[in-house]
Amino acid sequence: MKAIKLLLVVVFSTALFTSCEAVYVEEPRVSLNQLLGSYELWYVDINATIGYGETPWLQKAFTVSFVNRLLYANNNIAGIGETGNGFGVDVGVYDAYDMVLDVDHDVDGFSTFEVYQISSNRIELYNPYNDTSYFLDGYQRSNFDYDMVFYDNIHYFLQDYTAWEKIYTSAAGQVNPFDDENYLQFIAGGNDTTFRSSQDQVGSNPSYIQWDYIGDYGVRDVPNNFYLKTLTLDYDIYGNEYFELSVIDDETIALFQPSSGTTYEFAGRGYIQYVKAANGKDDTKELIEKKRKFKKERKENPRQSSRRI
Repeated sequence: MKAIKLLLVVVFSTALFTSCEAVYVEEPRVSLNQLLGSYELWYVDINATIGYGETPWLQKAFTVSFVNRLLYANNNIAGIGETGNGFGVDVGVYDAYDMVLDVDHDVDGFSTFEVYQISSNRIELYNPYNDTSYFLDGYQRSNFDYDMVFYDNIHYFLQDYTAWEKIYTSAAGQVNPFDDENYLQFIAGGNDTTFRSSQDQVGSNPSYIQWDYIGDYGVRDVPNNFYLKTLTLDYDIYGNEYFELSVIDDETIALFQPSSGTTYEFAGRGYIQYVKAANGKDDTKELIEKKRKFKKERKENPRQSSRRI
């Protein structure tokens, strides 16, 4: 009987040990390259950024994509969803290893990040050199809401062109001073609130327009209408010009002026692609200046580097 009991104990113990061991078997971790490639688009949640530093190429991008060592970005609102089949344009190269991401950007140069997976589709890119973390959300092109990004960032869309040329004025409206304004320009950089206007003849070269006035502008949401915005142009002593702003296509806008009942249409002239120029050289000042602005107060980053730097 003792021999039998001993045998049963051994069998039971072996089974228990085997069962417990199975519980602690870990699934193999995916590599960083696999993680970055698991989504076609990574949306840069700019307002989630923690830290007081800045990584310029991330500050410009609405989305980034990591495809076979090539870095793509949607830096422009005009054409988003269509440019590069939705990926945007090639802006550099990258290397991913041991949860470290190294990027060599065509304009902004080298930057390195420690990558942390926050959830199944959210990652943190921590730059130990400026102690700042950017947060990216993963999407496939088929389920990414390009319209949401477009209409939530209309003021950047207005900055995608050197000038906006008036191409139509409705006949039904009352005569008013804005009838004489043929060009508008929304300047990138600074606080994103500066515009210029000109009465130069329609058909002028946008690079040689003589700007008659410079002032502030503001774009606001319209309650219960995601696709309609308001645009206010501050003409200082002349007062404000107020419009309802709607987008006709990626290079045409309509401005309806309630006070006169007039609708104006403007077409974008001189598209500014915020990325590398020929041979990787930067030949436009606007390329460097145009960056997304934070809508929330920034705070100190609690993250600490896991590497010696």
